[in-house]
Amino acid sequence: MSDALTALRLLIEWGADEALADETADHFASATRPIQDTPGTRLPGVAAAPTARIVTSQPAPGAARGAAQAAHTLAASAATLDALHLAMDGFEGCPLRTTATHTVRPSGNPRAGLILIAEAPGSDDDRTGEAFAGAPGRMLNQVLASIGLDRSGVLLTHLVPWRPPGSRAPNEAEIQACLPFLHRLLSLTRPERILLAGAGPARALAGAADGVRRLRGRWLPVAIEGQDAPAQALLLPPPDQWLRSSTAKRALWSDLLELRRNLGKIV
Repeated sequence: MSDALTALRLLIEWGADEALADETADHFASATRPIQDTPGTRLPGVAAAPTARIVTSQPAPGAARGAAQAAHTLAASAATLDALHLAMDGFEGCPLRTTATHTVRPSGNPRAGLILIAEAPGSDDDRTGEAFAGAPGRMLNQVLASIGLDRSGVLLTHLVPWRPPGSRAPNEAEIQACLPFLHRLLSLTRPERILLAGAGPARALAGAADGVRRLRGRWLPVAIEGQDAPAQALLLPPPDQWLRSSTAKRALWSDLLELRRNLGKIV
């Protein structure tokens, strides 16, 4: 029993905090190719081995479009941030909702004129239901303080409001199903500046398909429904790199200094 507990503690230290996989595993199917039904390969009276099935978590294109349309209808009906959160919490078009503990709602100040968008909630966000909880949130507090800001001066949120199993990156169908809620959040809060933490938010909102690193340090336009002028977006490293990469820490500091210079006239 002690060996089993020791192994369990080691797995937890390594970050294996969920008994979930990205895809359903069919352990009775061949992992490579079906067994060939040739003479001598099976006993008399034994049926041939079934052909292995490929299991995927990606919905069919029609289902993905239907989920995105349903999300758009729900988001458009939300006149307040509380109504938007209730709409997200009741949305069943994204399978991430079924594996997550909470629908993670934004935290901070929705009237700040500045919003930080990461790709997906982490394990601490999922447990608390609040964006940027845990170690990445504490580091964000420190770097914001170093440029004279705190959470009262920014709204924090995610591209998708549910943590993907194992903290993997959300796939394109999941992003498209959740994107209408983020667009509605931007429309309701009308930020002047946006921080895009990671490649996912950069692609979804600023159209940065390739060369995200080369775009760092530049302000990119992001159109917001109902707003005449686009908001200006700055790319940041993703939060999962802030604590484990010295290069990402230096990049985050440099980017926030650029933010502080740009915000001088409106903060």
